[in-house]
Amino acid sequence: MPDSFELKMIPGRDPAKNPYKPPLPPKDYVRIVEDGLVFERNLPVAMRDGVTIYVDLYRPEGDAGQRALPVLLAWSPYGKHGKSGNLWPPAGIEDGWNSRHTAFEAPDPVYWCRHGYAICYPDPRGAWLSEGELRHNGIGEGEDCYDLIEWLGVQPWCNGKVGMTGVSYLACIQYLVAPLKPPHLAALNPWEGFSDWYREFAFHGGIRETNFVERATMSLNWSTTRTEDTASNVKAHPLIDAYWHSKELDLEVIDLPTFIVASWSDHGLHTRGTLEAYKRISADQKWLLVHGQKKWRHYYTPENVELQRRFFDQFLKGQDSGVLQWPPVRIQVREAGSDGPFRDEATWPLTRTRYQPLYLDAADGSLAPSPVEREAEARYDAVTGCTSFNIMFDRETELTGHFKLRLWVQADGADDMDLFVGLDKIDRSGNRVPFTFYALYDDGPLALGWLRASHRELDMAKSTPWQPVHRHDREVPLPAGTPVPVEIEIWPTSVRFAAGEGLRLTVQGHDIYNHDPYGLAFARHEDLRNRGQHVVKTGGAYDSHLLVPVVPAD
Repeated sequence: MPDSFELKMIPGRDPAKNPYKPPLPPKDYVRIVEDGLVFERNLPVAMRDGVTIYVDLYRPEGDAGQRALPVLLAWSPYGKHGKSGNLWPPAGIEDGWNSRHTAFEAPDPVYWCRHGYAICYPDPRGAWLSEGELRHNGIGEGEDCYDLIEWLGVQPWCNGKVGMTGVSYLACIQYLVAPLKPPHLAALNPWEGFSDWYREFAFHGGIRETNFVERATMSLNWSTTRTEDTASNVKAHPLIDAYWHSKELDLEVIDLPTFIVASWSDHGLHTRGTLEAYKRISADQKWLLVHGQKKWRHYYTPENVELQRRFFDQFLKGQDSGVLQWPPVRIQVREAGSDGPFRDEATWPLTRTRYQPLYLDAADGSLAPSPVEREAEARYDAVTGCTSFNIMFDRETELTGHFKLRLWVQADGADDMDLFVGLDKIDRSGNRVPFTFYALYDDGPLALGWLRASHRELDMAKSTPWQPVHRHDREVPLPAGTPVPVEIEIWPTSVRFAAGEGLRLTVQGHDIYNHDPYGLAFARHEDLRNRGQHVVKTGGAYDSHLLVPVVPAD
């Protein structure tokens, strides 16, 4: 495997011509007092190599802004000037929750300054008017974030403590900088962020993502210099190699107090990585909240902002806010849409989980709790077709945690196959029950999984019986005319079924969910290898089954 690579870069587009942002202010420093805030725009901060980045800083007006302030850093490449009191209507953010000073996926300065905090929004290296070239994460961006944290921590009005919060990119950067251990970084609040660049962002099951990656690359291309051409780098590195290793995270050394928020609803982007981060970080003081709602609405819901404040009051101000009495894990068990009760737990995954195989029977399209004796097969057109399997539960059932699909498959007419897997809840009439999906949608699946069959080799050191982890470092073509077993990771979810309701498993050769009326650019996959027919073998010697996480009733 090559131990070096050439990072592909592209010229930046004129930051002043972005049609989706407010007019870009000039680079001059300005001090503005308004809405109870002292707003300093375009403060220059030098990085360790002499490159200057520009940051916006908010503090409370008057004496309250002059001393003993902790800082919340919201590191984002999306433009510190791109502020609004709301987002798109389908996001579900209600008027009045945020002030007009709120940057995308970031904390609201008016709220936080009113409660005795400073807020910092930077434009990272190479983004907008900051100097240098923009690198899409990796150790260089982590070092820049370190340098800004240390600059903030020694300002005369600062109490020496810096915390980080925010959604998506603003969460991912926390996983990158915390292992570097900047002395003034005191607490983390990553709110839904992937932590495995290859498996969660660029290649799902080894299948290249062709929508969000392209959009993200261009969204980060507003620069006076050059920016990383992530889409081209992804295409140039279809297997895990030095490029992907350069973006790996040393999560195990993170020992700061951490309040992690994940969602069941962000399959294809953040669900897996947020939960993996919680499992891997070594902090003694860590808390996990998992919901099934729209992520931006959830971050800005006033009661959840209060949870953020209680967390930071505890670790940035030293106040006893009750956080130390929080349960380690709190999850929402979904029933439909974004509805379902929350419950406290001691661990993630839940230690009392009983993993139950449900065996596929291609003869009648069923899922059975006992092995199927008769052999059968399901065939479908590799490009347009699908096959599905159902089970109806005769008693109330909760499934919470990791799912795994073991399939015996054969490709007739090809030496590879791209498999897309979806889980849906079905009601007593056999109708699909829709769930909240991504940040805007109300009609999504329950869970998703993917695998390119040539990537079926497992990393045995990282895999568990309920969560296969694939190596993705070479391709092994399928043998002609011979069924082979594959194991497909289905991202975690939580759902409760009443008696008479059921679970549907769908397997096909294209995206399970591809309806995008809002143009959000969620995960899609159009660079596929499917030809001919897919064959799924079940029963007898072919132990195809869905492993589900059954949570016993209390």
